[in-house]
Amino acid sequence: MEFSDQVKQLRQQMGLTQEQFALKVNVTRQAVSNWENNRNLPDIETLIVISQVFHISLDELILGGTDMNKMTEKLIQDGSEGRRAKMNMVSTLTGAFLMILGLACFLIKANSVEYIDKQGILHENFYLLPIGFAFLFTGFLVLLTTTTCFLVRKLREK
Repeated sequence: MEFSDQVKQLRQQMGLTQEQFALKVNVTRQAVSNWENNRNLPDIETLIVISQVFHISLDELILGGTDMNKMTEKLIQDGSEGRRAKMNMVSTLTGAFLMILGLACFLIKANSVEYIDKQGILHENFYLLPIGFAFLFTGFLVLLTTTTCFLVRKLREK
């Protein structure tokens, strides 16, 4: 059963008007009307209040039976989008951090002292150059991959 049908049926079983139900749930009558006409869906906090008003479990309210309805699909999509956004943020921060490490290697190399000791051996921290390039390149690849995946996903949604 669709969420819209379920809310309407439960509201009518309790003998409530849309206005009375809206007051119990702390929303407007228009919001209830939109839910019942399948134009909009409530957020998770409102779902909890609705389940308490109707004295039913969230599972029963959201799933409405064995078939997936629009509410279930919305919750799955919202969770998926949240995880995807979090992963994009972590990837972007990782790429930026790697690039900053690469630049730090170059700064340390540029400001370090190079000298020749009594035995004629040159002391130089040359290893910082390839490490710096590796960090910069890896950070750039991470940012490029993250951006490409994001843009491809956006194009597929259109």
